[in-house]
Amino acid sequence: MTTKITENTIPETTATKGASGKKITVGNASVNEKEMKNSALHQFFVSALKDIYFAENAIIDALGKMEAAATTEELKEAFEDHQLQTKKHVSRLEKVFKLIDETPEKKECEAIKGIIKEGEEIMKSTKVGSMTRDAALIIAAQKVEHYEIATYGGLAQLAITMGHDKVADLLEKTLQEEEDTDYNLTEIAETFINFDAEHED
Repeated sequence: MTTKITENTIPETTATKGASGKKITVGNASVNEKEMKNSALHQFFVSALKDIYFAENAIIDALGKMEAAATTEELKEAFEDHQLQTKKHVSRLEKVFKLIDETPEKKECEAIKGIIKEGEEIMKSTKVGSMTRDAALIIAAQKVEHYEIATYGGLAQLAITMGHDKVADLLEKTLQEEEDTDYNLTEIAETFINFDAEHED
């Protein structure tokens, strides 16, 4: 069954209880919850959740290494704070899985593995204790943030489309926190790091 959605329109969703179980109304069409779970879109949504679940867990480890490699206290604190926040994001994803009656599982994410590997190369190729290293680490960290922002933004919209309003709220909360982190990293770079890095030998 397909549902026609006009451009730039998010369909209204409601849930009702009937003899055949919970039904979800998307636009003018009603679909059984079981049918929704068997849909290609739901399966893609779950696969993408498993992907970002893997990514968030990998990011926790990467942020610990980046904190240890950072030069300035401001950047060290930013990485430490985001590591704690990322642990909350993992817990929030586990709630999302539960809300859609799925088991939290990790699916290996090649994209985040590549971004993290690039960050590790930066640590190897820049001088210990230099501001240049901090400037490079911020760029590496922002690549992670932009991947997460794209993922959570897309997943939140899919959740709305499929009538998972509570799930959408959780995903949008994480999205906002990722955007805030990206902004804070830019502020640290512009205020504490980039100017000094420019004047290093």
